[in-house]
Amino acid sequence: MTIFVTGGAGFIGSNFVLDWFAQSNETVINLDRLTYAGNLQSLARLEGQSAHIFVRGNIGDAALTTQLLAQYQPRAVVNFAAESHVDRSIHGPEDFIQTNIVGTFHLLESVRAYWNGLEDEAKAGFRFLHVSTDEVYGSLGKGDAAFSETHRYEPNSPYSASKAASDHLVRAYHHTYGLPVLTTNCSNNYGPYHFPEKLIPLMIVNALAGKPLPVYGDGQQIRDWLYVKDHCSAIRRVLEAGQLGEVYNVGGWNEKPNIEIVHTVCGLLDELRPRSDGKSYQEQITFVTDRPGHDRRYAIDARKLERELGWKPAETFETGIRKTVQWYLDNQDWVKAVQTGSYRDWVEQNYSRRSA
Repeated sequence: MTIFVTGGAGFIGSNFVLDWFAQSNETVINLDRLTYAGNLQSLARLEGQSAHIFVRGNIGDAALTTQLLAQYQPRAVVNFAAESHVDRSIHGPEDFIQTNIVGTFHLLESVRAYWNGLEDEAKAGFRFLHVSTDEVYGSLGKGDAAFSETHRYEPNSPYSASKAASDHLVRAYHHTYGLPVLTTNCSNNYGPYHFPEKLIPLMIVNALAGKPLPVYGDGQQIRDWLYVKDHCSAIRRVLEAGQLGEVYNVGGWNEKPNIEIVHTVCGLLDELRPRSDGKSYQEQITFVTDRPGHDRRYAIDARKLERELGWKPAETFETGIRKTVQWYLDNQDWVKAVQTGSYRDWVEQNYSRRSA
């Protein structure tokens, strides 16, 4: 038995692949373009493992995906492949349109042709699981109910709009062609192997380097935080027992403003790796100009997933964030390796123009 994972060298994808092999010996075909956020070092422990077959390529390459599907005959496709950073989508939206919309379309077409050619039993058991985001739902007010699976789509950034479009394509391929799809919409992930452009790893990396900790606006933007390994377990559960055509929201039940996240990270670093001058890392916090159209609040209602499939997160935010900070302290070689020249150029581009 084989599964086909796209984007399996990225943050969530690599954690999923690693956790998959911790639970199963089933072969994984791992397709990843290896853009700036894809990193084979995240999968280093699988080196030499014959059940992990890595292929460098793009989900928009229909000839390649068609070939891989025919060659390996997977029972499922799990689609993580996406451009996924709001700030980058503001600076350069075209990559997001090409990967998240056009790429998903080409992948769906390849998968549809493959699925149509399967024998009855294999065809009935096949699944296409599309991994998406809560950002497709837009922004919530302070007293609004959390996002449910029936919440109206109101994306506010080029990134979230491109993911919303991909969600609609997946849904349409189920309703039009009968393709057996499942969709998950997750809240903000954090944990090991997170590329240090996102909030939590950026705060850790900058704090240790003695650099400013840039916080957008007033820091009161609220997100629901989900430990990445909990997300991986939710995806495995949906793949195993999810109802075809259904959407499942995956959240951590941890709504917190960004500034509280930064204070928590600083407190853990004060405890685990104190500054040499004895001062708190909080002194490095710098409030900077907010990004355009910054959504104020996201919150996930994950009760459907718990009610129907029996899933709920294993980690609290307190346990998950401690594990995350410790991982970054213990894996400085990985951090240094991903901080390439292009990464430094991006950080300079995004933050240098924002006045304190």
